[in-house]
Amino acid sequence: MIKYHSKYRSTQNEIMDDFALKGEELNILLTDLQRVNEQLGGNRITLTGIKKLLCKQSKSKTFKIVDIGCGDGHLLRECAKFGKKNGYNLQLVGVDANENIIAEAKKRSQKFENIRYAQVDVFSAEFDDFECDIVLCTLFLHHFENDTVVAILKRISENAKLGVVVNDLQRSRMAFFLFRLYSLFFISTKIAKHDGLVSIARAFKKKELNLLLAQLKNVTYKITWKWAFRYQWILTRTDV
Repeated sequence: MIKYHSKYRSTQNEIMDDFALKGEELNILLTDLQRVNEQLGGNRITLTGIKKLLCKQSKSKTFKIVDIGCGDGHLLRECAKFGKKNGYNLQLVGVDANENIIAEAKKRSQKFENIRYAQVDVFSAEFDDFECDIVLCTLFLHHFENDTVVAILKRISENAKLGVVVNDLQRSRMAFFLFRLYSLFFISTKIAKHDGLVSIARAFKKKELNLLLAQLKNVTYKITWKWAFRYQWILTRTDV
């Protein structure tokens, strides 16, 4: 039974956090998740955040964007299309700790020369080499407890010259109910149905985000609610 608490973030685990998932089962799950993002406009939230960070930058420069917890790379493929359409030269890097997901992302992104992937843990020393202009963090932070969320934000904001775009869920009873209804018609895998509800139960309320982000030094931030029940957080450094 998946439990929803209005006052507290859930500590239930998502099935997808099991790195043993692979093969056709993983492939179908990733396709399900991609469909949800496309239909509910999730990627657009991240793309508008990137546009805000790049709007005053010269298009003659090359910008490196790193996507943390990149999944099958669908967002990076959308970023590549965005860059081409708007005249930005983007070098895109997808980072995920799950080697099976990285392998699938590489297969799905073969036609994109400016996308590469790396199996890297955000807390590893190897991540220190990933200095970039923008870090993307989409539907990733709700997997972690609050202290770890702050630690991740500190780490990635130090690596991002222009800023960080976070796209994550709002914890809402209405969102929980509507996703359960939506999944009956548009989601095929039991894992995606389960994990979607757990994700909402693990998600954030705005006051919680303000408390978390207030712990960051040398960072300004803006939190904006977006449909469907998401928050766009844009973090920019004040020490550069």
